Amino acid sequence: MRKIRIAEHISLDGVIQPGAPNDDSEYAHGGWTAPYRTAEGAAATAEAYGKGFDLLLGRRTYDLWAGFWPKIKGGPFADGLNAATKYVATHRPERLAWGPVGHLGADVLDGIRRLRSEVGPDLMVCGSASLTNVLLERGWVDELVLAVYPLLLGRGKRCFSDGGPPCEFALVNSKATPTGVLLNIYQYAGTSRTA
Repeated sequence: MRKIRIAEHISLDGVIQPGAPNDDSEYAHGGWTAPYRTAEGAAATAEAYGKGFDLLLGRRTYDLWAGFWPKIKGGPFADGLNAATKYVATHRPERLAWGPVGHLGADVLDGIRRLRSEVGPDLMVCGSASLTNVLLERGWVDELVLAVYPLLLGRGKRCFSDGGPPCEFALVNSKATPTGVLLNIYQYAGTSRTA
């Protein structure tokens, strides 16, 4: 069975909508990750993603990334994303150009269930807030890779919505970048305990 890993760039108050300033017209804070980027941070992120993974992406994230990542050549992070098979939640599979690519089918949950049961590399979810929440609600997430930025944004898309089952994740690795970003890796540890 393949693992599902969620990777997000997240503010202290849970916003995961980094975007470039003009990527998302309804979001005024686009580009907030840029001042924190360093070579050390990029290397740590590539290491956290690991080698050989496939991507689970929502359509909007896929379209944004398809306009950017194919133009980036070289480096472990860009090479990993470009080489990964992208499985996209979409109603328009005929318009998927950035490959290798496939779509999850009309029933997204069934498509993900099928992919999980196969032998293959880990399935990484990046961005794609709606998809992330569906996976968390079903208890299908094996690992969280969170790049936590030292700022509060106040509003924007959030990674974790209300309604998911209480569960615990164990911190298995943490690295700080020179700009204060914490790259934390958590593994699923079971249902939540109470006092």
